[in-house]
Amino acid sequence: MTNITPFHIAIPVYNLAECRKFYREILNCEEGRSSDQWVDFNLFGHQLVIHYKPKIETKNLHHNPVDGHSVPVPHYGVVLPWNTFQTFAEELKAKGIQFIIEPYIRFEGQVGEQATMFFLDPAGNALEFKSFKDINQLFAK
Repeated sequence: MTNITPFHIAIPVYNLAECRKFYREILNCEEGRSSDQWVDFNLFGHQLVIHYKPKIETKNLHHNPVDGHSVPVPHYGVVLPWNTFQTFAEELKAKGIQFIIEPYIRFEGQVGEQATMFFLDPAGNALEFKSFKDINQLFAK
């Protein structure tokens, strides 16, 4: 897992100021360039851009059943080191994040053991952050 390059993702938000505050103050993302229509953030070394888009009243997330949970689709996030995930999850709990899926361990003691959690940003975009006990098992079957 060496020489991983940063990804770039741009997501729609209908409340630029509220999401700007969320990514900066709740997720602790460093803010980069911006305009009155978009804001760049450093999301664990990756470039996340929030772009203003008018709210669509009928937007509902689709969900798929996974391990007895209802996983929102689409979603995005970052695979974090194990200890970073644990610390980040505790920080989010302390900040009062309402989780769609509380932090938990999947495949405990098995190949691909991982921690995961899901929550929404203020615009309703679903985020998943996860971590692998052994990062070399990221793509293990």
